[in-house]
Amino acid sequence: MKQQQQVAAFVDRNDIETPPAYRLLDVLGELGEIAAEVNETTGYGADPSALSVPEDEIGDALFALLALCEQLDIDADRALSQALSKYDSRLDSNGTPASGR
Repeated sequence: MKQQQQVAAFVDRNDIETPPAYRLLDVLGELGEIAAEVNETTGYGADPSALSVPEDEIGDALFALLALCEQLDIDADRALSQALSKYDSRLDSNGTPASGR
């Protein structure tokens, strides 16, 4: 994924390497910020149609996830392809992409 390589170059260029456990915490923190935006803009679910999430918040989460992929030597494109295949299989067999857990 071109974006994964861009993130890796940015991390390297700015010397912001960190252990994978901290990268994971960063991913979770960024997702928490998105959840907070969802809660605030919908009045904590009272008005789902008012949902608004700033694009840069999604970008922050993507950056953190791609940095984690790079750190764990996971090809994000391949991981996404595997997930899509898994969801297709579930849809074919169960009629839903959900895992059923």
